[in-house]
Order: sequence, then structure tokens, then C-alpha cells
Amino acid sequence: MLIKAIDGLNEAIGRVVSVVAIIFAAIIIFDVVMRYVFNAPTRWAFDVTKQLYGFYFVMLGGYALRHQAHVRVDLVTERLGLFARRWVEVAGYAIFFFPFAWVFMTRSWDFGLTSWNQGETTYGSVQLPVYPLKLAMAAAAALLFLQGIAEVLKLALGHKVPHHDA
Repeated sequence: MLIKAIDGLNEAIGRVVSVVAIIFAAIIIFDVVMRYVFNAPTRWAFDVTKQLYGFYFVMLGGYALRHQAHVRVDLVTERLGLFARRWVEVAGYAIFFFPFAWVFMTRSWDFGLTSWNQGETTYGSVQLPVYPLKLAMAAAAALLFLQGIAEVLKLALGHKVPHHDA
């Protein structure tokens, strides 16, 4: 039940966030047309697309982990049996993944709150608020952390075969 809920959450967020790619592509096309066809470049398009791309990139971490899209180094585990491979992956999550995700989550939360409290904006011709993107980093880290829990449960319960066996 917990695994299904976490997988479903990251799947839904991944599908919703993927629409952001269409939005920032449309803004880029709009800006190019305005700049080169009408000789009237926008002042805001670059900053908006940069922030949308940052949001898109960080928010899809949990979705990518759910679909095993992250880079793996299988040099050691490829020679192990299935049982040993599962437990090496669990150990990898415990030693590397969870500490990283925890630091990412807690530090980005502090980072986002500081930005919020300061009313931080971008520098440039259009001053956009920065704190939504910084707070999105904390949300993305939490989603990644949750997906890590789901992946470890899948490994421990035998619901998931490590990626290179698929």
C-alpha cells in the first residue's frame, strides 16, 4: 500500500510537471518569433524559461527514480547473484542515497525559507521571485526521499528486480 502510494504520487507529479516542458518550449518559440520576425524581443522570456526549466529538472527526480532512469554503476553488482545484488542496492541506498537526499531536503528547505523571508527576486530587467523555485527544490528532495523508501521496500520485499535484470 505504501509503495503504491509513493509510486502513484511520483507518477502523478511527473506527468503534471512534464507539461512544464511544453510551456517553456512555447515561451522560447514565442520569444524567438517576437525577436526575429517582429524585431520586438521580450524582456521576461529568458528569466521565466530559466526558472521553469529549473523547476522541471528538479521536480522530476522522484519520477526518474521510480522509472530507474538514474545513472547506475553496475561493475560490482553484475557478478553477484540476485539476492546479494538486492542487498548491495539496499546498502547503497542506506549509505549514499538517504544521507544525500536528507541533506538535500533539509538544506534546500532552509535555503527556500531564507529566500522567502528576504523576498528574493532575480536580478535583471524583470524581477521574478526566486523562492518558489528554491522551495520546489525542497519538495523535489522530499519526493526523491520518499521514492527511495519505496525502492528499498521493493528490494527488501522482492517486488523489484534490480535494473539490469529487467
